[in-house]
Amino acid sequence: MSRPLSLTALALGILIALPAGVWADTRITPFSTMADLDDGWEPLEFPKIDRHTNYRLVEEDGTQVIEASTDNSASGLIARLDLEPGESLMLTWRWKVSNVFDQGDARKKSGDDYPARIYVAFEFEPQKASWFERAKRKTVATVFGEELPGNAINYIWANRLPRGETVANPYSEETMMIAVTSGNEQAGEWVTVKRDLVADYRAAFGEDPPPIRGVAIMSDSDNTGESATAWYGDLELGR
Repeated sequence: MSRPLSLTALALGILIALPAGVWADTRITPFSTMADLDDGWEPLEFPKIDRHTNYRLVEEDGTQVIEASTDNSASGLIARLDLEPGESLMLTWRWKVSNVFDQGDARKKSGDDYPARIYVAFEFEPQKASWFERAKRKTVATVFGEELPGNAINYIWANRLPRGETVANPYSEETMMIAVTSGNEQAGEWVTVKRDLVADYRAAFGEDPPPIRGVAIMSDSDNTGESATAWYGDLELGR
């Protein structure tokens, strides 16, 4: 099921709705040490999308990881942060997917699905926003009682988008999609990724990043109607 356009201001382009005044500390709880899915992470669900991806803790090669199974569904898990990125901040993780989506295409709304993605949300900077953007956000806060973050980066396991390429999300220009893994060639294998969030933000938006407000994992297939399974290892932040 395609996401309704009316949700663009709230969730499309994977804009995470962050409850006002709720920020966590600067540490991402490792999946390998979690007692359950509520241990440091929260469900990330979208209005009018009632088919949710199934997340569970499983063991892979003696290490606990997250398994995400998506079948014409969309939802995620989010760790809330309040973190100044400084001059350099590295995000490292490993992931594995069963397959990419035949109809997946990061440049089209109909193909805006990924077996695995990491979402990084940054603080909204009202002094840099247009009047329309500020009004849109005020409306969302009034209707839903929630605040939207500002710019965002999605690290994706892409289908058609070549590895290393960056494009704006087809639903939201405030969200940039970076293909860090692409295609089926490495499907079924663990892939380790390390990214400098500050460097990537500067390249994507042409300026230094504001504070980081959340990091999420998400496997979704509600636009393409396809299915896949992904596995996420620990996400680690380091200077």
